[in-house]
Amino acid sequence: MSTAFAPLTEMPDPRFVMVGDGYRVATYSWGPDDATTVLLVHGFASSARDNWVNTGWVRDLLRAGYRVLAVDQRGHGASDKPHEAAAYALRTMATDVEAVLDTYLVDEALYVGYSLGARVGWEVARDFETRIDRVVLGGVPDGVPLGRLDLDQVRAYVEDGVPVTDAVTQNYIALTERVPGNDLRALLAIAGGMRATGTVDPDPANAPRQPVLFATGSKDGIIEGSKALAAATPHGRFVEIPDRHHFNAPGSRAFREAAVAFLAE
Repeated sequence: MSTAFAPLTEMPDPRFVMVGDGYRVATYSWGPDDATTVLLVHGFASSARDNWVNTGWVRDLLRAGYRVLAVDQRGHGASDKPHEAAAYALRTMATDVEAVLDTYLVDEALYVGYSLGARVGWEVARDFETRIDRVVLGGVPDGVPLGRLDLDQVRAYVEDGVPVTDAVTQNYIALTERVPGNDLRALLAIAGGMRATGTVDPDPANAPRQPVLFATGSKDGIIEGSKALAAATPHGRFVEIPDRHHFNAPGSRAFREAAVAFLAE
């Protein structure tokens, strides 16, 4: 492996944070403790490594002088993976982020989230407003997170090996099976937990008041909803990620550059 590529793939050992209901959340830290912290929260069926390290985000943020703190959300990566849908309420996943900030003694941070991590980030930015200065929300769903996933087909696939026929669900299954260590039963529980949360649509009338950059791929079916959320956010801004769909947008250089520039403002 070349030394030029190594920073994209090197991972520190996880540090586990005990969250409110007793589960362990894996976290990773790079850079000096006294630098401004950027908190990275990945999307559904991904991980800190997959979403942020292998795509160059950690490298670019370190070059920009930040301390980087990344999380494997519950149900993902090296974190605990309960199989009960009740463990994945949206509010619970937001308080996991609060627990991570508390454990690392971070009073203020910048937040970058993608997909599910962006939906969690909407809650984090509203609920912990005094601690989150600027926010980047990539591929933020404008409705129920994972609402396009056919849970019955996933359940039949997990339990009986029945082939999945729904195209969107096929994409999520492929994404899940691509990332080592993923647990389909846990990811099924996450989707169920999001549905059971109830009113989980982002409420434009109660949008975050910090500066927020919304970024969505030009080929992503949720792009118009993301634009609408940006327009409804008092200090919202939208950037279109060219030639990217929902599943490959995190690897876009244009997305990284726009986010790093926004965070530095």
